[in-house]
Amino acid sequence: MPIIVNIDVMLAKRKMQSKELADILDITPANLSILKTGKAKGIRFDTLEAICKALKCQPGDIIEYVTE
Repeated sequence: MPIIVNIDVMLAKRKMQSKELADILDITPANLSILKTGKAKGIRFDTLEAICKALKCQPGDIIEYVTE
C-alpha cells in the first residue's frame, strides 16, 4: 500500500508508549494498533488532529505517500 503510517516513529521520537497515546486519544490500544500497522481503511480528521496535538507534530509526520 502506498500510504505509510509513521505513528511508531513519532512515538519513539516523543518517548511515548502506545498505551499512553491511546489513553490521550480515548481509543483502545487495539484500535491504535490498527492505525499503526496501516491496516485501517481510513482515519477521521478529528482523530488525526488529536494524534498531531498529542505528539506535537504535523499530519505529514504521521502519514506518508510512497510510490510503488
